Amino acid sequence: MGGPTALRQALASERLLVAPVCYDALTARLVETLGFKVAYLGGFALGATTCISEPLTTMAEMAAQARGIARRIRIPLVVDGDAGWGEPLHTMRAVHEFEWAGVAGIHIEDQHYPKRAHYHKGLEHIVSTDEMQMKIRAAVQAREDKGFVLIARTDAMRTHGFAEGIARGNAYADAGADLVMCFPNTVEEARRAPGEIHAPVVYVNSQGNRLGRPLFSTDELQDMGWKLLIEAITAPLVAVQAIKRAYADLARTGRMALDPGEMRAIRKEIEDLVGLEEHYRVEAATVEPGTPE
Repeated sequence: MGGPTALRQALASERLLVAPVCYDALTARLVETLGFKVAYLGGFALGATTCISEPLTTMAEMAAQARGIARRIRIPLVVDGDAGWGEPLHTMRAVHEFEWAGVAGIHIEDQHYPKRAHYHKGLEHIVSTDEMQMKIRAAVQAREDKGFVLIARTDAMRTHGFAEGIARGNAYADAGADLVMCFPNTVEEARRAPGEIHAPVVYVNSQGNRLGRPLFSTDELQDMGWKLLIEAITAPLVAVQAIKRAYADLARTGRMALDPGEMRAIRKEIEDLVGLEEHYRVEAATVEPGTPE
């Protein structure tokens, strides 16, 4: 299990750290085996794959999923901490729960809590800077492991403009946030933000977003000076795309246009991700002696 120390080491050693989204242990292990040094559990991803939706997902649900993922990977896990699920006291409990779950860090946003479903349509509501600073200070105070990474997220660039987003980012860093996540509206704003926020900055590639936010390659973000890239919703998007194509063929023709050799290879890959080979070895040494290798 990769903890806060591993996450901080990766942040220090990598010019740009990339955190692809996962929504369960299998997708997290896939992220790990592909060589990424950190995985990300996002609110949209969990809300979508449970058909609850992010605004209705509870802290307990997110913490339980995070715990199940963190125990099954060796790289650090960063988790979407919503708006701290309430006021400063609730935020303190959230920090405790995710630390106990084995998570390496969370991000907390300056949106109104409880979140509204219209957030996904771009209708965002944010709290005051002072209120958000109180939450960050409470989160800093709550950490049992002082290495636990706290990321402050501001949505103010959309609601109040670029300058307000920069001001809030710096205010949140002053309150103790380790990194700042923000959402530039344009390519030019994305170029400027790393130089104007006095803390390492986090960019979010949100594939399929309807708000016109730009998407960048890792090379582009690295050249701009961003420290962490989160690919926020890619996994559920491409999973639904692939499953829909396969099952649509089944519904339409009665069979799926899948190559048997490719499917055997994918099944073997899944078995390897799950760890079945080790299970076979244990059984061969105990209850299934003499079985072929």
